[in-house]
Formats: sequence, C-alpha cells, structure tokens
Amino acid sequence: MENKNKFWKGALVGALLTALAGLVIVGMSLGIFLIGKAAIDGNGQTAESAQTENQQGNLDLNRIASKIQTIQTVIDKYYLFDENMADVEDWIYKGMLNGLGDPYTVYYTADEYNKLKEDTSGEYCGIGVMVSQSADTGIITITKVFEGTPGAQAGILPGDILYKVGDREVTGMDLELVVKDHIKGEKGTPVTITVLRKDTGKYIDMTMERNQITVPTVEYTMLPDKVGYISVSQFDEVTTDQFKSAIDDLEKQGMKKMVVDLRNNPGGIVDSVVSMLDYILPDDLQVKGDPKLVRKKKDKTLLVYMADKNGKGEQYYAKDGHQVDVPMAVLVNGQSASASEVFSGALKDYGKAKLVGTKTFGKGIVQTLFPLDKGTAVKMTIAHYYTPNGFDLHKKGLEPDVTVDLKEELKTKIKIEHEEDNQLLEAIKALN
Repeated sequence: MENKNKFWKGALVGALLTALAGLVIVGMSLGIFLIGKAAIDGNGQTAESAQTENQQGNLDLNRIASKIQTIQTVIDKYYLFDENMADVEDWIYKGMLNGLGDPYTVYYTADEYNKLKEDTSGEYCGIGVMVSQSADTGIITITKVFEGTPGAQAGILPGDILYKVGDREVTGMDLELVVKDHIKGEKGTPVTITVLRKDTGKYIDMTMERNQITVPTVEYTMLPDKVGYISVSQFDEVTTDQFKSAIDDLEKQGMKKMVVDLRNNPGGIVDSVVSMLDYILPDDLQVKGDPKLVRKKKDKTLLVYMADKNGKGEQYYAKDGHQVDVPMAVLVNGQSASASEVFSGALKDYGKAKLVGTKTFGKGIVQTLFPLDKGTAVKMTIAHYYTPNGFDLHKKGLEPDVTVDLKEELKTKIKIEHEEDNQLLEAIKALN
C-alpha cells in the first residue's frame, strides 16, 4: 500500500503558497471563510449542487462508481499487500480535486483539517522561518529567517531551498501540511532540516529543537527626517491592532512621511487588511472603477471586491472615519502576495502611495473551506478579487512605480540595517 500511495501523492501538484514555518500559517489565501455543515449533506454536497452537476453531465457518477467497484474487485482478488481502506478512500477524493488542475483546491483528511484549524495567534512552537513554494516546480524556498529563533541559530539562511524535513522530501508537497505536519511540533522536540544552499550547490543538514516562537506581525520605528517605517510580516488576527498602534505612536512623534514594508509578506486574513486600509484611507474616495461592477455604496471608498463565476461577491468599503494624511510608499517584492496585493493595490489605485521594489507575486483568487463529514474538508477556489479600479492581478502582479531590486549581497542576510537597505532608501527618496 505504501508504494501505491507514493504514486498517487507524486501525481498531486503542490499548492503555490507562502507560509510562516512554525510561526503562522496563513498561506497565500486571501481569507478563508468557513461554510457551515448545515449547508452540506453527508456526502459534502448540497442537493442543489448535486442536481446541477447531473443535469450538466460534468461527471457520470454512476459510471465512475461502477468502475471503482470493478477496480476494488481486482484489488480484493489479486493485490499482494494489505490494503488500507481509509488511505484508498482519501486518495480518491484527493485525486478528484487534483484533476481540476488548481493547486489551491485540495481535499483534507480529518487529521490534516484539524491541523489547519489551529489559530493564528502568532505564538506556537516551530523554528522561526518563512517559506514560499513555486507552483511550477513545487520547490520550497526560505524567504526570511527571524533573529534569535532555532532556525537562525542553526544557520538557515534566506534563499536556502528546503529539501527535507527529517527523512521526508518535501518538494511538491502541500506547503501548509509541510509546516503543520513536519516543521511545527512540541516544544523541545528535535527536527532535522536539509537545505540546498544555492551559492555552493551543497546539501546541508541542520538539527534544532523546536521552541515557542513569538514574532510580532508589525514592527515600526521613526527614521531620520520624521519618516515613519512600518514592517508588516503577515495579516493575521492581531495585525490590525498592532498596525493602528504603530501609526498612532508615529503620528504622536510627528511623522511627516510613511513607508509600509510588505516585502515577503504572504498575505493572510481579509478582515485584517480591510481594517488596515480603512484606517489609512478617507471614507469618500472615488476611482473610475470596473464598469461591470455595480457599487453598493457610490459615495464610499471601495477597498477591495470579490466576484465568483457568476459575478456575485463581497464589496468592502471604508467606514471608520480615520485617515493618514502624509506621503506614503509601500515596499513590495515577488513574495508580496494576496492580502499584501490588496493593500498595495488599493493605495496605488487611489494615488495614495508609491509602490517601490519589484513586481508582486500575483495571487488574486480566494479560497473557501467546506467542512465535510467525519471531520474532513475541501479547500476550493471560489472567487477572484479585484483592486478598487477593477484590476484582476491574478498571475499578473502589481508593477511598482519605482523598480529597484535588493542588492545581491543583502539577499541572504537575516537582518538588513535600514541604512544599507537600498530598496528602503529608494522608497524614502521617492517621497521627497
């Protein structure tokens, strides 16, 4: 059974996600909305959806069931090894969703789903690195290492390719599960990480003990000439309050300009980014907008909107009455994704900030979790999201107003000082 499972797993394309390994697992899903079980029957379908499917003839479920029964008969009669029925059933569902060709749409077993439901408090046991995965290759890359964490102390560097966790090769695996199942764990337990260091071409094994990791999602300081600098590492449940507190403190210090650093920020919770935009932007801004969109509140600042395949979805508007009225720049790069692009796109559309750095990642789709029976679930892509003027950035990304790449010698540094950060210096220059 083990060999058979390896074959099926090898056929599955790893989701293109970015996550905090052992920190916070928000991925690059712009908000995950839970659909209650009441809306789904014991097979994980609404009666309406099942009827529509049969009418459209997308799948001949009777023929498929018959073929599965035939295969099961062959297994029962000829298969040499013991069969794990639970594994077989799980991989039927996983294979079905893999057939959609969407790396963001996946089936979760009960154990996997339980791990994914862990909270986003910003505190848990891990190694303290941020990772990103390519949908094309399945390769997982270390994008950030936090100071003082087990990963930093062991010698992991930004740019390292994550090859193994323990004895398990992780290339092509679902990134969320790599983090939840293999990297995170109980405090004090050992974990061995194997990385490929690109500049030497050598594989390096590093063993470290998992530890409690607490990293604030927002860090800030006042730079010379009253330039307020705010770094946001992800958008989770605590980020909004931290961000507002940072702005309030910087304003008390006499902030005249502001730089928001979203480099390597994988995204996170939609409510957080909406609240942060609401705190920055006035309530009555207008853009030309997408002519296909009928705005529900024509006199309010549209922050972001989502649309499903029928053009229906949510519209989010500013409403808190607060704004930040200083020149702004947003630092972005190829790992700034999802909620980071919502934030950057809204400020860019309204002409409230200059984007500085390199083109963003380009994830403009939304996933929803559908809980099923026996504690399982499906995560499925259900909508596009758009910037206020109607731009669909999926697979396109946002082009910066000022393009500047980080200096090569800085890309593997764990901590970059502000005075040597050429992208930050360029952002400050753009505000003059």
